[in-house]
Amino acid sequence: MFAVILSGGKQYKVAPGQTIKLETLDAEVGNSVNFDSVLMVGNDDDVKVGAPYLEKGKVSATVVAHGRGKKVHIIKFKRRKHSMKQQGHRQNYTQVKIDKIEG
Repeated sequence: MFAVILSGGKQYKVAPGQTIKLETLDAEVGNSVNFDSVLMVGNDDDVKVGAPYLEKGKVSATVVAHGRGKKVHIIKFKRRKHSMKQQGHRQNYTQVKIDKIEG
């Protein structure tokens, strides 16, 4: 069984037991989180698609950890001008484990 959920403006294909990294959520480690924005639920040949969301679709997950991703280096460089600008960015994330899919 799988589902497609919407979180942080992005779509994620999830299955029970899977661990994924999402945009930062306001939840403590160990708490349960419910995703009501379920776009699609599938089980082998039976697939249900919402318009845009499924009414009875629900995905339950547990928050595993919060953290920051690897640093992304941004370099802007103009040749022969003695001009260079460097910047770094680390994106915050919340790691969740999918417990149950309903729909």
